[in-house]
Amino acid sequence: MADPHQLFDDTSSAQSRGYGAQRAPGDLGYPAASATPQAAFLADPVSNMAMAYGSSLAAQGKELVDKNDWEVQYQQDTPVAPRFDVNAPDLYIPAMAFITYVLVAGLALGTQDRFSPDLLGLQASSALAWLTLEVLAILLSLYLVTVNTDLTTIDLVAFLGYKYVGMIGGVLMGLLFGKIGYYLVLGWCCVSIFVFMIRTLRLKILAEAAAEGVPVREARNQLRMYLTMAVAAAQPLLMYWLTFHLVR
Repeated sequence: MADPHQLFDDTSSAQSRGYGAQRAPGDLGYPAASATPQAAFLADPVSNMAMAYGSSLAAQGKELVDKNDWEVQYQQDTPVAPRFDVNAPDLYIPAMAFITYVLVAGLALGTQDRFSPDLLGLQASSALAWLTLEVLAILLSLYLVTVNTDLTTIDLVAFLGYKYVGMIGGVLMGLLFGKIGYYLVLGWCCVSIFVFMIRTLRLKILAEAAAEGVPVREARNQLRMYLTMAVAAAQPLLMYWLTFHLVR
């Protein structure tokens, strides 16, 4: 019975009993989270973001492989600038790779106590001479085979200069892991540059023959195919010739 002198009823015990009935043992008073995708993402956001990012990269890679488009884009019969087309040849990577190759060659010679300014200059001039001979030989071959192509001298220098990237990787791995690392990395880079040159020059040389309606087994078209194969095969040979003496 309530006290006649009490102005308000004491409801604290009732509220305590009510809260105790609604609250589970160990619960903090918040409703239980349901097993939804949002709740799972919040439970481990880093792992889920990594999985989503990996799935996105895999989808993009599959799209690129399926698309299989290595052609250079054109705008009003003029090739698009390299900054707007990833397939357009440019001299930035070949030029930086050539300079870096000379520096790495100096580093390799220095670690073997064979460094000298004359030897480093000989290494740079030798690589430049081989590049010049390659360009002249290809231009002469294109003229003899009578290939009508939009390949320019700058394009050839760019395509042939990409091999310096693989040469740098091979020499650096040779300095770190010896001849085994050198041969493994250089071999992989040789295969990559071979495939790259085949697929690139095929679009530039053989595609012109197809546009002209020349049969595949026609003698001149076969010469174009042999020329493409010869240019691609020369890249691994030069990569080895210019780097094998730098690793011991």
